[in-house]
Amino acid sequence: MINKKLNGKIVLITGASSGLGEQMARICAQNGAHLILIARNVEKLCAMKNELEHTYKVRVSIYKADLGNLQEIDNVFTIIFKDVQKIDVVVNNAGFGLFKPLLDTSMNEAYNMFSVNTLGLIAVTKQVLPMMIKSGGHIINIASQGGKISTPKSSIYSATKSAVIAFSNSLRMEVESYGVYVTTVNPGPIETNFFQIADQSGNYLKNVGRWVLNSEVVAKRIVKKMLTPTREINMPYIMNVGSVFYTLFPSLVEKLGKNAFNKK
Repeated sequence: MINKKLNGKIVLITGASSGLGEQMARICAQNGAHLILIARNVEKLCAMKNELEHTYKVRVSIYKADLGNLQEIDNVFTIIFKDVQKIDVVVNNAGFGLFKPLLDTSMNEAYNMFSVNTLGLIAVTKQVLPMMIKSGGHIINIASQGGKISTPKSSIYSATKSAVIAFSNSLRMEVESYGVYVTTVNPGPIETNFFQIADQSGNYLKNVGRWVLNSEVVAKRIVKKMLTPTREINMPYIMNVGSVFYTLFPSLVEKLGKNAFNKK
Protein backbone atom coordinates (compact mmCIF):
# COMPACT_ATOMS: atom_id res chain seq x y z
CA MET A 1 0.00 0.00 0.00
CA ILE A 2 1.47 3.36 -1.05
CA ASN A 3 -1.33 5.69 0.08
CA LYS A 4 -3.36 4.73 3.14
CA LYS A 5 -5.52 7.83 2.74
CA LEU A 6 -7.26 6.18 -0.21
CA ASN A 7 -8.67 3.26 1.76
CA GLY A 8 -12.47 3.46 1.48
CA LYS A 9 -12.37 6.64 -0.64
CA ILE A 10 -14.04 7.07 -4.02
CA VAL A 11 -11.77 7.85 -6.97
CA LEU A 12 -13.13 8.82 -10.39
CA ILE A 13 -10.82 8.35 -13.39
CA THR A 14 -11.55 9.35 -16.98
CA GLY A 15 -9.84 7.63 -19.87
CA ALA A 16 -9.60 4.62 -17.57
CA SER A 17 -9.65 1.73 -20.02
CA SER A 18 -5.97 1.74 -21.01
CA GLY A 19 -2.55 3.27 -20.47
CA LEU A 20 -2.02 5.58 -17.54
CA GLY A 21 -5.71 5.56 -16.59
CA GLU A 22 -5.81 1.79 -16.33
CA GLN A 23 -2.62 1.72 -14.26
CA MET A 24 -3.96 4.34 -11.84
CA ALA A 25 -7.20 2.40 -11.46
CA ARG A 26 -5.33 -0.77 -10.56
CA ILE A 27 -3.07 0.94 -8.03
CA CYS A 28 -5.98 2.81 -6.43
CA ALA A 29 -7.84 -0.49 -6.07
CA GLN A 30 -4.75 -2.04 -4.46
CA ASN A 31 -4.91 0.79 -1.93
CA GLY A 32 -8.54 0.08 -1.06
CA ALA A 33 -10.21 2.83 -3.08
CA HIS A 34 -13.61 2.36 -4.68
CA LEU A 35 -13.60 3.35 -8.33
CA ILE A 36 -15.71 5.21 -10.85
CA LEU A 37 -14.24 4.54 -14.28
CA ILE A 38 -15.22 6.42 -17.44
CA ALA A 39 -14.11 5.62 -20.98
CA ARG A 40 -15.47 4.86 -24.43
CA ASN A 41 -14.30 1.23 -24.42
CA VAL A 42 -16.99 -0.30 -22.23
CA GLU A 43 -15.87 -3.87 -22.96
CA LYS A 44 -12.46 -3.16 -21.45
CA LEU A 45 -14.10 -1.41 -18.49
CA CYS A 46 -16.28 -4.48 -17.86
CA ALA A 47 -13.21 -6.71 -17.78
CA MET A 48 -11.45 -4.32 -15.40
CA LYS A 49 -14.49 -4.15 -13.13
CA ASN A 50 -14.69 -7.92 -12.82
CA GLU A 51 -10.97 -8.30 -12.20
CA LEU A 52 -10.55 -5.47 -9.69
CA GLU A 53 -13.66 -6.26 -7.68
CA HIS A 54 -12.69 -9.92 -7.42
CA THR A 55 -9.03 -9.28 -6.62
CA TYR A 56 -9.25 -6.30 -4.26
CA LYS A 57 -12.82 -6.48 -2.91
CA VAL A 58 -13.59 -2.87 -3.86
CA ARG A 59 -16.59 -1.42 -5.68
CA VAL A 60 -16.02 -0.50 -9.31
CA SER A 61 -18.66 1.43 -11.22
CA ILE A 62 -18.17 1.85 -14.97
CA TYR A 63 -19.67 4.35 -17.40
CA LYS A 64 -19.34 4.81 -21.13
CA ALA A 65 -18.93 8.38 -22.35
CA ASP A 66 -17.19 10.39 -25.04
CA LEU A 67 -15.63 13.26 -23.09
CA GLY A 68 -15.44 15.36 -26.22
CA ASN A 69 -19.22 15.55 -26.14
CA LEU A 70 -20.58 17.95 -23.49
CA GLN A 71 -24.07 16.43 -23.61
CA GLU A 72 -22.68 12.97 -22.90
CA ILE A 73 -20.79 14.39 -19.92
CA ASP A 74 -24.02 15.89 -18.55
CA ASN A 75 -25.85 12.61 -19.10
CA VAL A 76 -23.25 10.37 -17.48
CA PHE A 77 -22.91 12.56 -14.38
CA THR A 78 -26.67 12.64 -13.94
CA ILE A 79 -26.44 8.86 -13.58
CA ILE A 80 -23.30 8.94 -11.43
CA PHE A 81 -24.81 11.38 -8.93
CA LYS A 82 -27.76 9.04 -8.45
CA ASP A 83 -25.29 6.33 -7.40
CA VAL A 84 -22.85 8.24 -5.18
CA GLN A 85 -23.10 11.08 -2.68
CA LYS A 86 -19.41 11.94 -2.59
CA ILE A 87 -16.35 11.73 -4.83
CA ASP A 88 -13.01 12.18 -3.08
CA VAL A 89 -10.58 12.26 -6.01
CA VAL A 90 -11.13 13.06 -9.67
CA VAL A 91 -8.40 12.30 -12.20
CA ASN A 92 -9.00 14.02 -15.54
CA ASN A 93 -6.90 11.68 -17.62
CA ALA A 94 -8.79 11.38 -20.92
CA GLY A 95 -7.01 12.99 -23.82
CA PHE A 96 -5.26 12.47 -27.13
CA GLY A 97 -2.81 14.20 -29.43
CA LEU A 98 -1.86 14.37 -33.08
CA PHE A 99 1.70 15.28 -33.99
CA LYS A 100 1.35 17.19 -37.25
CA PRO A 101 2.45 20.54 -38.64
CA LEU A 102 -0.35 23.07 -38.38
CA LEU A 103 -0.82 23.18 -42.16
CA ASP A 104 -1.49 19.43 -42.13
CA THR A 105 -3.91 19.62 -39.20
CA SER A 106 -7.58 20.02 -40.05
CA MET A 107 -9.80 22.30 -38.00
CA ASN A 108 -11.90 19.27 -37.09
CA GLU A 109 -8.80 17.62 -35.60
CA ALA A 110 -7.95 20.80 -33.71
CA TYR A 111 -11.53 21.12 -32.46
CA ASN A 112 -11.59 17.51 -31.28
CA MET A 113 -8.33 17.87 -29.37
CA PHE A 114 -9.61 20.93 -27.55
CA SER A 115 -12.99 19.26 -26.96
CA VAL A 116 -11.48 16.26 -25.17
CA ASN A 117 -8.24 17.58 -23.69
CA THR A 118 -9.49 20.93 -22.45
CA LEU A 119 -13.24 21.51 -22.60
CA GLY A 120 -14.10 17.96 -21.53
CA LEU A 121 -11.70 18.25 -18.61
CA ILE A 122 -13.27 21.57 -17.57
CA ALA A 123 -16.77 20.12 -17.89
CA VAL A 124 -15.96 17.11 -15.69
CA THR A 125 -14.36 19.39 -13.10
CA LYS A 126 -17.39 21.67 -13.08
CA GLN A 127 -19.67 18.67 -12.50
CA VAL A 128 -17.84 17.48 -9.37
CA LEU A 129 -16.85 20.86 -7.94
CA PRO A 130 -20.07 21.66 -6.01
CA MET A 131 -19.80 18.31 -4.23
CA MET A 132 -16.13 18.85 -3.41
CA ILE A 133 -16.65 22.38 -2.16
CA LYS A 134 -19.00 20.95 0.46
CA SER A 135 -16.74 18.16 1.68
CA GLY A 136 -13.24 18.65 0.24
CA GLY A 137 -11.45 16.57 -2.33
CA HIS A 138 -8.69 16.42 -4.90
CA ILE A 139 -8.78 17.29 -8.60
CA ILE A 140 -5.86 15.90 -10.59
CA ASN A 141 -5.49 17.12 -14.17
CA ILE A 142 -3.19 15.23 -16.51
CA ALA A 143 -1.41 17.89 -18.55
CA SER A 144 2.00 17.45 -20.18
CA GLN A 145 5.53 18.76 -20.40
CA GLY A 146 4.31 19.75 -23.86
CA GLY A 147 2.12 22.29 -22.13
CA LYS A 148 5.25 23.95 -20.77
CA ILE A 149 7.56 23.63 -23.76
CA SER A 150 5.90 23.77 -27.18
CA THR A 151 7.68 21.95 -29.97
CA PRO A 152 7.20 21.59 -33.73
CA LYS A 153 4.31 19.39 -34.90
CA SER A 154 2.46 19.80 -31.60
CA SER A 155 1.07 23.33 -31.77
CA ILE A 156 -2.54 22.29 -31.12
CA TYR A 157 -1.76 19.56 -28.60
CA SER A 158 0.59 21.86 -26.67
CA ALA A 159 -2.05 24.59 -26.71
CA THR A 160 -4.62 22.23 -25.17
CA LYS A 161 -2.24 21.22 -22.40
CA SER A 162 -1.06 24.78 -21.73
CA ALA A 163 -4.71 25.65 -21.27
CA VAL A 164 -5.10 22.80 -18.76
CA ILE A 165 -2.16 24.11 -16.73
CA ALA A 166 -3.49 27.69 -16.75
CA PHE A 167 -7.00 26.49 -15.85
CA SER A 168 -5.66 24.40 -12.98
CA ASN A 169 -3.54 27.25 -11.61
CA SER A 170 -6.54 29.56 -11.47
CA LEU A 171 -8.88 26.91 -10.06
CA ARG A 172 -6.37 26.01 -7.34
CA MET A 173 -6.63 29.52 -5.91
CA GLU A 174 -10.42 29.59 -6.24
CA VAL A 175 -11.02 26.43 -4.23
CA GLU A 176 -8.14 26.38 -1.74
CA SER A 177 -10.24 27.78 1.09
CA TYR A 178 -12.75 24.92 0.66
CA GLY A 179 -10.17 22.20 1.29
CA VAL A 180 -10.02 21.18 -2.36
CA TYR A 181 -6.59 20.36 -3.78
CA VAL A 182 -5.74 20.87 -7.46
CA THR A 183 -2.74 19.13 -8.99
CA THR A 184 -1.39 19.15 -12.52
CA VAL A 185 0.61 16.18 -13.75
CA ASN A 186 3.12 17.09 -16.43
CA PRO A 187 4.77 13.96 -17.81
CA GLY A 188 7.06 13.66 -20.76
CA PRO A 189 6.38 10.85 -23.26
CA ILE A 190 4.82 7.75 -21.69
CA GLU A 191 4.96 4.39 -23.43
CA THR A 192 1.23 3.86 -23.97
CA ASN A 193 -1.11 3.55 -26.95
CA PHE A 194 -1.30 7.37 -26.96
CA PHE A 195 1.46 7.34 -29.58
CA GLN A 196 -0.41 4.95 -31.85
CA ILE A 197 -2.62 7.94 -32.63
CA ALA A 198 -0.26 10.85 -31.97
CA ASP A 199 2.67 9.55 -34.02
CA GLN A 200 1.57 7.01 -36.58
CA SER A 201 5.08 6.86 -38.06
CA GLY A 202 6.33 5.24 -34.86
CA ASN A 203 9.53 7.27 -34.96
CA TYR A 204 9.02 9.58 -32.00
CA LEU A 205 9.33 7.03 -29.20
CA LYS A 206 12.41 5.56 -30.88
CA ASN A 207 14.02 8.98 -31.17
CA VAL A 208 13.41 9.92 -27.53
CA GLY A 209 13.83 6.43 -26.13
CA ARG A 210 15.89 7.33 -23.07
CA TRP A 211 13.28 9.85 -21.91
CA VAL A 212 10.24 7.57 -22.29
CA LEU A 213 8.40 6.97 -19.03
CA ASN A 214 6.84 3.73 -17.80
CA SER A 215 3.09 4.15 -17.23
CA GLU A 216 3.12 2.12 -14.00
CA VAL A 217 5.89 4.28 -12.53
CA VAL A 218 3.99 7.47 -13.40
CA ALA A 219 0.74 6.04 -12.02
CA LYS A 220 2.38 5.11 -8.70
CA ARG A 221 3.76 8.63 -8.36
CA ILE A 222 0.32 10.12 -8.93
CA VAL A 223 -1.51 7.75 -6.59
CA LYS A 224 1.03 8.39 -3.84
CA LYS A 225 0.20 12.11 -3.98
CA MET A 226 -3.59 11.70 -3.93
CA LEU A 227 -5.32 13.64 -1.14
CA THR A 228 -2.20 15.71 -0.48
CA PRO A 229 -1.73 19.43 -1.32
CA THR A 230 0.60 18.84 -4.27
CA ARG A 231 0.81 21.62 -6.86
CA GLU A 232 2.50 19.72 -9.69
CA ILE A 233 3.99 16.35 -10.53
CA ASN A 234 6.68 16.71 -13.18
CA MET A 235 8.42 13.79 -14.89
CA PRO A 236 11.12 13.17 -15.95
CA TYR A 237 13.21 15.50 -13.85
CA ILE A 238 15.48 16.65 -16.68
CA MET A 239 12.52 17.74 -18.82
CA ASN A 240 11.15 19.80 -15.96
CA VAL A 241 14.53 21.48 -15.54
CA GLY A 242 14.34 22.26 -19.24
CA SER A 243 10.90 23.83 -18.84
CA VAL A 244 12.21 26.11 -16.08
CA PHE A 245 15.06 27.25 -18.31
CA TYR A 246 12.60 27.70 -21.16
CA THR A 247 10.52 30.06 -19.05
CA LEU A 248 13.61 32.13 -18.23
CA PHE A 249 15.48 31.91 -21.54
CA PRO A 250 13.03 30.85 -24.28
CA SER A 251 15.08 31.96 -27.28
CA LEU A 252 18.22 30.25 -26.01
CA VAL A 253 16.42 26.98 -25.27
CA GLU A 254 14.73 26.99 -28.68
CA LYS A 255 18.11 27.52 -30.34
CA LEU A 256 20.00 24.90 -28.33
CA GLY A 257 17.16 22.39 -28.34
CA LYS A 258 16.29 22.69 -32.02
CA ASN A 259 17.52 19.23 -32.97
CA ALA A 260 15.78 17.55 -30.04
CA PHE A 261 12.53 19.45 -30.66
CA ASN A 262 12.41 18.20 -34.25
CA LYS A 263 12.55 14.51 -33.35
CA LYS A 264 8.82 13.97 -33.94
